[in-house]
Amino acid sequence: MPKSSKETRKTVAKQPSGIMITINGCRHNFEPERDITPTMTLSYLLREKLGYTGLKVSCDEGACGACTVIMDGKAVLSCMILAIEAHGHEILTIEGLPKNDPVVEAFAEQCEPGYGTALQCGICTPGFVMGTRALLNENPIPTMAEIKESLSGHICRCGCYAAIAQAVVHASEKIAKKGEPS
Repeated sequence: MPKSSKETRKTVAKQPSGIMITINGCRHNFEPERDITPTMTLSYLLREKLGYTGLKVSCDEGACGACTVIMDGKAVLSCMILAIEAHGHEILTIEGLPKNDPVVEAFAEQCEPGYGTALQCGICTPGFVMGTRALLNENPIPTMAEIKESLSGHICRCGCYAAIAQAVVHASEKIAKKGEPS
């Protein structure tokens, strides 16, 4: 039996009109067209509207990995996702990681002969850290080949790749030592 127009209006009125995104454990509600436009990227929402400036936007076309965040446990390029597509999802930015996170510590401490430092200009660092965190959440003891494959979409213009890979190895060791659950 077809619904009357009155019943149809009731159904439409019950649908949520807002966009809800959990960012670093905090629930945020946005009103479409007022807070979020249909073409706004997640990276723009996070950086420009909410002030999560740890996230870097370098190429803004999904080619460098600098804008990587973790969405529902997976590393994603926030410049390639519309903000409205994040409705109902959990987003983790670098600001949401604890300061004593093994990945953060390993990147900060990395400086050894033959590898160098994992940090130079810092544009790529948040993306590499978030990509590494997602990798180690899924695979706490990756091989060097798995590390290289997982981070292959990231670009470091300073050329710190050997040190970054070494930092991932050290982060994995720190996680194993702490007995951190994956």
